[in-house]
Amino acid sequence: MFKHILLATDGSASAEHAARKALELARIHGGHVAAAYVVDPYPYLGIGEVNPIALQSYMAAAQHASTRVFVQLADQAAAAGVQLQVQLVENMQAARGIAQLADDVAADLIVIGSHGRSGVEKLVLGSVAAKVVALSTRPVLVIR
Repeated sequence: MFKHILLATDGSASAEHAARKALELARIHGGHVAAAYVVDPYPYLGIGEVNPIALQSYMAAAQHASTRVFVQLADQAAAAGVQLQVQLVENMQAARGIAQLADDVAADLIVIGSHGRSGVEKLVLGSVAAKVVALSTRPVLVIR
């Protein structure tokens, strides 16, 4: 049923919980997991023009953070006997990057963690998971 699962991760506790579920589903269904870590390549407009070294440093830090997450996921996938592909996605809007990648790789399911925020905190910070649900043309499993 779910042969190609796209896992959206940021290395948070909720993303780690979602990763366990995605790997479990892939193992049960004989599928594989593609893990995506989205980074905003332009966190400060104009920084690349004013200070290209700062932009390079920012992107190097983002790549380092994603590598740390991907190594941990690779260990978990190997233990579960699940094939894992990883991808660093550059997109100013994480939810759009995830939804677009799901279409690009023809994912059967997107698995994403939710921090479970509510009230003012949710209003101020927003919810990437909720935006993915709204934007995606594919099924989305939100793990809390």
